[in-house]
Amino acid sequence: MCQNCGCEHGDIHEHHHHHSHDHQHNHDHNHEHHHHDHHEHGHEKRIMLEQDVLEKNKVLACSARQKLEDSDSTLINMISSPGSGKTSLLEALIPKMKRKCYVIEGDQQTSNDSERLKRLDISSVQINTGNGCHLDAQMVEEGLQQLKPLNNSLIFIENVGNLVCPSLFDLGENLRIVVISTTEGEDKPLKYPNAFLFANVCIINKIDLLPFLKFDIDALLKNINAVNPNMLIFRTSATTGEGIPEIVDWLEHK
Repeated sequence: MCQNCGCEHGDIHEHHHHHSHDHQHNHDHNHEHHHHDHHEHGHEKRIMLEQDVLEKNKVLACSARQKLEDSDSTLINMISSPGSGKTSLLEALIPKMKRKCYVIEGDQQTSNDSERLKRLDISSVQINTGNGCHLDAQMVEEGLQQLKPLNNSLIFIENVGNLVCPSLFDLGENLRIVVISTTEGEDKPLKYPNAFLFANVCIINKIDLLPFLKFDIDALLKNINAVNPNMLIFRTSATTGEGIPEIVDWLEHK
């Protein structure tokens, strides 16, 4: 799990045990009291660490967003669980875009997705997070420095496949898209509400598979609306191209 956003607590929580052979009752009482105090102290340290990390990230993100606005460029943060089809969607969308496109590709390991995107003849940069379960604003800033995007361009961030931590980190994006596929559960918006609450757009991908699945798309729409009633929703198939022109048209005018 991630070592810099608070979901890895191994280095924060330490347990000390004091033993007294002469006063077993006092030992039990003191041990319980010490353990309780240390648990509270460790919890406070974890909260302080998370707040510090998020605050530093926010400052970098705001700076990046201002630079992008000054250059009339749009940074799009795409988040989803693994296997929803983010890369396939980019392969379908980018060739149809009139604006210059760039991609920041995030994965824990490998450059498989960025190798696929090279076929599109676009500039892209691969960021491997190792044990990290999301990209952060510093990583994206370094990616932008490598890409040097032209004015009035679209920069797509394909975040690490994860619906938890990426939803908490502002990357300086102007637009956040959450992708869910029909091969996932209809209750994903309820299980991972922050991913849908903080997104502007939801893409329901792989709709070409609906005839073969026991997937209740109406239930999914109801759950999305329960979490974020203002969500703009597109239905797509990266395989057949269904719904892709609508997203392209919206992004061009956005």
